[in-house]
Amino acid sequence: MTATSSAILRRALLYVPASSPRMLTKSLGLTSDNVTYDLEDSVTPTAKPQARIALRDHLASISSRPSTIRELAVRINAVETPFALDDLTVLANLPQVDAIVIPKVNSASDLTFVTDALRHLSPDRHSSSSANPIKLIALIESARALTDLSSICRASPYLSGLIFAAEDFALDMSLTRTPSLSEFLYARSAIATAARAASLPSTIDLVCTSYRGEEGLGRLEEECLGGKAMGFNGKQCIHPSQVEMVQRLFAPGEKEVERAVRIVIADAKAARAGRGAWTLDGAMIDVPVVGRAKAIVSKAEGCGMDVEKLMDKWKDEEPE
Repeated sequence: MTATSSAILRRALLYVPASSPRMLTKSLGLTSDNVTYDLEDSVTPTAKPQARIALRDHLASISSRPSTIRELAVRINAVETPFALDDLTVLANLPQVDAIVIPKVNSASDLTFVTDALRHLSPDRHSSSSANPIKLIALIESARALTDLSSICRASPYLSGLIFAAEDFALDMSLTRTPSLSEFLYARSAIATAARAASLPSTIDLVCTSYRGEEGLGRLEEECLGGKAMGFNGKQCIHPSQVEMVQRLFAPGEKEVERAVRIVIADAKAARAGRGAWTLDGAMIDVPVVGRAKAIVSKAEGCGMDVEKLMDKWKDEEPE
């Protein structure tokens, strides 16, 4: 169990270009589990120094994180570039930075570099007794990274999640992205499985490049449901209009939560009676099913759903 393995909710990870003063200001009024200020792809090389300073000033002007945003993160430039250390040097000591998103993580050494830099630049938050270290989220973008997932997941005690970067992965593999996303099946499954095996709390799926009109929203919904079915618990967003749907679809559904509440209540009664397995609505309920139900109830609470009301509604539920 790593230092960052406690419950973290990142249904939507929304990128905001750090080079746009208007979008920096507008970001504070958004509602999203995560807002990631981007210093990488959305900023040209010549604009990076200015964007870095603008982002520092923006974050320093915030006395506290807006209540509608759970996490403020920064996507720095790749470790292999000359910009990464400058990004960390300028931003790592700001208390408003909750997480660092690291692009193009190809090996464990990329995370080791950032971890060592954070311990040097922000020692108070990264001592052995610190309860609030800056978390790391790694973007998996290459075949090399995919074959080294196990060591990447073990590289830092601050690692808190993996993100699949489909466009860069397609470039590396000479793939063409199709609506079915079948060309990414192995990569997505491997990333979701590796994150789960390492007990990382966050596994974030590819960007949906379509978001305008009914067709774009339909594509976004299809991708969210497909990613959730593969084991992802969040999705990257490139426009604020995507966030509401992403967060709704990556939250437990109402019927799903209600059934989970019934299972949790009835299981407590079954346990007191010494029953390890029982049935509900004709289906067998055993330890794995109960574990899943408890996880759903916990996530529903984190998503702001009225679990107490459901608990009261089903308080008389009995194991069959």
